[in-house]
Amino acid sequence: MIQLDIFSDPICPWCYIGKAHLDRALEANPDHPFQVRWLPFMLNPDMPAGGMDRREYLERKFGGKKGAVQAYMPVIQHAEQAGLPINLDAIEKTPSTIDAHRLIHWAGIEGRQTPVVAGLFRAYFVDGRDIGEAEVLADIADGAGLDASVVMRLLASDSDRREIVERDAAARGMGINSVPTFIVAGQHAVPGAQPPELWSQVISELRSAADPEG
Repeated sequence: MIQLDIFSDPICPWCYIGKAHLDRALEANPDHPFQVRWLPFMLNPDMPAGGMDRREYLERKFGGKKGAVQAYMPVIQHAEQAGLPINLDAIEKTPSTIDAHRLIHWAGIEGRQTPVVAGLFRAYFVDGRDIGEAEVLADIADGAGLDASVVMRLLASDSDRREIVERDAAARGMGINSVPTFIVAGQHAVPGAQPPELWSQVISELRSAADPEG
């Protein structure tokens, strides 16, 4: 197997789209060599624990309402092209994602990272849920086959909080400054929401490299 590390944030729309593209390629290539691992990158590492109003956040980030609309037009277009549901109007708050990243980390211990990541994206981008809330995270955990009561207890503690902060800092130290960023076999960086065709090509090249007859 070949390690495919994915640096992402559950509130990153391009990460949501990038996962959909990757999923399509993996489904088309069921004998793919990838072992997927999701790693933390916080778009807003200084976000208050309670998050902030989404409209205010976007207008601050993009210099007003017009800038926010322009920034998200390509997101909507690419989501539609991918056949991906996205309901931005339902999102009322931009949360801190440190607890969501802690949940993804714990899911990795149980081999349930990808279902949890899918649940986070769906909760945020489709249902407009606040994925900074412990109850929402526990519900997502339950839907992915984790023990919600254990997750609630962990979220009430500081368990692995420092590790997430340190991993986020380490990613930035590696030169990662945007997500999604995919790292193939610990060596090759593939930035951005790449189309399924690119991933199918990567899989084909990896197969050829592994085949002494190829």
